[in-house]
Amino acid sequence: MTTEQFEQEIREIDGTKIRLTTYKIGGEYYCHVTNVDPDATIARASAVTREDAVKEAVKKASERIVRYRR
Repeated sequence: MTTEQFEQEIREIDGTKIRLTTYKIGGEYYCHVTNVDPDATIARASAVTREDAVKEAVKKASERIVRYRR
């Protein structure tokens, strides 16, 4: 199997810059959320659609970032 539809974008959650990396393998989309600096994994998710994978990964990342800042 090969990686398809690889994309990266920078966003911000609660003042933290994050990098979203999305790609497709077979029939599944994956989203990997990392800090921009330092480069560290915050959350991952997979789903049938890119949008659902991003939505789930961003939700997890948001919860973790907010919890960490408390």
